[in-house]
Amino acid sequence: MSPVTSQKARKGEPFSVRFSLPTDHLVEDEARRTRRSKSAIVEALTEEAVRTRRFPGIGFRGEDAARRPWVIGSGLDVWEIIQMLEDFGSIDSLVKQTQLRERQVHIAVTYRDGYPDEIAEAIADNRRTAEQWRELYPFIELSPAA
Repeated sequence: MSPVTSQKARKGEPFSVRFSLPTDHLVEDEARRTRRSKSAIVEALTEEAVRTRRFPGIGFRGEDAARRPWVIGSGLDVWEIIQMLEDFGSIDSLVKQTQLRERQVHIAVTYRDGYPDEIAEAIADNRRTAEQWRELYPFIELSPAA
């Protein structure tokens, strides 16, 4: 889920922005590539830029409709680290038993605290049972657990 669509956003007051020609061309190209409006592109890019400034060490990756925050240098999305933290029970235990550094876990926790619904939703999606997956996607076959 993209950062912009993860919150129920009310629209702010309209204002005018004038980009340099090279920047305007980049936004136009991205809008054409993703089949979205220039406004939607600028809003999504702005949201990501603000979040990466608020939470140094967080980046975003994934397809346009499913951009997600990850902890740079860890290879893991924020929700994955938070789920692991829940499973391990403490930061100390998580750090001792994995290759994660304490700073990486702290930045994931800080981001989660800023966007709790977004992270909780991702964890809930990952913790679906086989029966829930069958209900969502009745046409697929699930492999038995090894």
